Amino acid sequence: MKAYIFACVHNAGRSQMASAFFNAIADPACARAISAGTAPADRVHPEVLEAMAACDLDLSSATPQLLTVDLARDAEALITMGCGELCPNIPGLRVEDWALPDPKGRSQETVAAIRDDIRQRVAAFVDREGVG
Repeated sequence: MKAYIFACVHNAGRSQMASAFFNAIADPACARAISAGTAPADRVHPEVLEAMAACDLDLSSATPQLLTVDLARDAEALITMGCGELCPNIPGLRVEDWALPDPKGRSQETVAAIRDDIRQRVAAFVDREGVG
């Protein structure tokens, strides 16, 4: 079973969307996604919950969590969400950065566009990794 980490600073938006799409698209017998952040928020952003509900993905029980070396120990890769120098880093882990704007406080139209970009990137990533 391969594990992939999707991470951003607060683990309340982009990384939550990415891991939800990954777990919906990837073969659960082959791979799973975990989302985490370096300074986790208290909850997933409400605008993200709404955008994902529109795709029939319920993140209402998702809880931001801290990215630790133990959490990432057996991961195949760390995919960061465009947080620049604030992005997490785990030494020795393959890193891919996706330049994505933060959805926090954005209009639902903007959050939906970010969500759709993430969904496309995740689908392409799952294909590249051969875990579909």
